Amino acid sequence: MLTRFAPAPTGWLHLGHVLNAEHVWGSGARVLLRIEDHDRERSRPEYEAGILEDLDWLGYHADVSGGRQSDRDPIYRDAIEILRARGLVYACDCTRKAIAARDRARGAAPVRASSASRDDELRYPGHCRDRGLPLADGYGWRVRVEPGVERFVDERLGPQAQDPSRQCGDFLLRDRRGNWTYQFAVTVDDWRQGIDLVIRGGDLLPSTGRQIRLARLLGRDRPPTFLHHRLLMQSPTQKLSKSDGATGVRELRARGWTPDQVKDAARRG
Repeated sequence: MLTRFAPAPTGWLHLGHVLNAEHVWGSGARVLLRIEDHDRERSRPEYEAGILEDLDWLGYHADVSGGRQSDRDPIYRDAIEILRARGLVYACDCTRKAIAARDRARGAAPVRASSASRDDELRYPGHCRDRGLPLADGYGWRVRVEPGVERFVDERLGPQAQDPSRQCGDFLLRDRRGNWTYQFAVTVDDWRQGIDLVIRGGDLLPSTGRQIRLARLLGRDRPPTFLHHRLLMQSPTQKLSKSDGATGVRELRARGWTPDQVKDAARRG
């Protein structure tokens, strides 16, 4: 089995990442390290360097050939061409504000998806599907998502059923600023890099059905196995964030903690 550890260099490593690493390296699978820097506005080289240093200090060693998403633009464009040839991708000029306003005008409450990806929190019903806008810079690029339930078995949570059309509608693959979205980049990477075991936090469970659907549209015959583990929480309703210095690995190191103490703290939650 091949799994991956895929931090985003938008902040320092914290105990939530360590809990994920414990599950990933504890799975017995070979681990691919991938830097998910698709968010070009917030990713920083110093964060990437710090993450790699902290992982080494903690004793988590991986195959580093996963590389950076920022270096994989040709691979993502090839995937877009697969979808475009099937008539499944289109350009969109709708802003989040406009989508929310149309929902209010219809009297519909916005359907909230996973908080983990900022680009698909609102359900998009396909307003631009047939407008013929150019698939060019300055527009968002969306995939057509038809109604239908995706069923899968989570290794921790058991059988799951999700309808991406109802959850999020036609979700973004590339935003208007030219950033590949999380949903698209991670799906393409897991497919092309041969990842067959995905281990991640429970906040990403709602993304699973749409990633399975997108992978199938791209030509992946069999989706990976998924395991969504519990999260470390900052409060009863808020998970740990990279801004919470009290749980940052670098801060704990500076206070004299050992790698084993950091791992124990993550496991205890």
